[in-house]
Amino acid sequence: MAAIATLTMNPALDLTTVTDRVRHTHKVRCGPPRYDPGGGGINVARVVKSLGGDPVAIYPAGGAIGEMLRHSLDRTGLAQHVISVADATRESFTVDEASTGKQYRFVLPGPTLTEQEQRACLAAIAGLSPAPQYLVVSGGFPPGSDIAGLSAELAGIARKLGARLVLDTSQAMREAAPGAYLMKPSLSELSNMMGRPISNRADEIDAARKLVSEGRAEVVIVSLGAGGALLVTEADAEHFTALSVPIRSAVGAGDSMVGATVFALQQGWSLHDAVRYGMAAGAATLMTPGTELCYRHDVEALFEQIKSSHVRVHHH
Repeated sequence: MAAIATLTMNPALDLTTVTDRVRHTHKVRCGPPRYDPGGGGINVARVVKSLGGDPVAIYPAGGAIGEMLRHSLDRTGLAQHVISVADATRESFTVDEASTGKQYRFVLPGPTLTEQEQRACLAAIAGLSPAPQYLVVSGGFPPGSDIAGLSAELAGIARKLGARLVLDTSQAMREAAPGAYLMKPSLSELSNMMGRPISNRADEIDAARKLVSEGRAEVVIVSLGAGGALLVTEADAEHFTALSVPIRSAVGAGDSMVGATVFALQQGWSLHDAVRYGMAAGAATLMTPGTELCYRHDVEALFEQIKSSHVRVHHH
């Protein structure tokens, strides 16, 4: 059974197309569509799989779009545990504007899950046997979810399984009960969690360390976009410089970072090397078009490049 399980409570089928120019009122003629399975945890699982892992993706799916999502994941060979739900799975729609290089992303809300459907998702995780070493909860929750309640239950299930809980969902990070192993907020998510703007590196470290001292996570990785990433634990803070790569699409870069970091940790790597590997995967995903994720050969080449460039900023 998979050492890494991912939960995606509100998955999507990602549709990407290209047009010369996006204009209002007029018909916008587009190129052929590309469909990719999407949603945070599903992306994380796809990345782990492409890097040589054998994860399981748990998600609810319904309607014709849910069927398409299931089939497109079948083609990747990814192990999946699908909870059938009554309402239709959502689509996300990305349009690349060829004349400007801009990208337009349209994200639909997704179905509301009944109490029973939500319970079935939790039961699927609780029933994993043997238990995974890591449980990654990533992406948004369905509209109307009791996020605080679900987060507390997920923390409890992870504890019972003896699995390390990894959270990368802004809603759950904001409302999460203590007990996660790792959280990966962006700078804006970290500001939201603190209820105030964060202005400099020392402030970033203090805010991340507050999450650690409150017991909400043992490890906090703050993604700083072009500013790289910050790794904060109780004892240590380390800043990693972003890799300079040609950017084609940012879709899935954060999920790629989480997937590669968790995969490296599960392989027994040090936290520092795991974060570097995660950054290499995030950068490799920036280099691929639309909703494509990273390729293993790119990740490994970039990882070699990043190993020599990290900077320790603060020892506590």
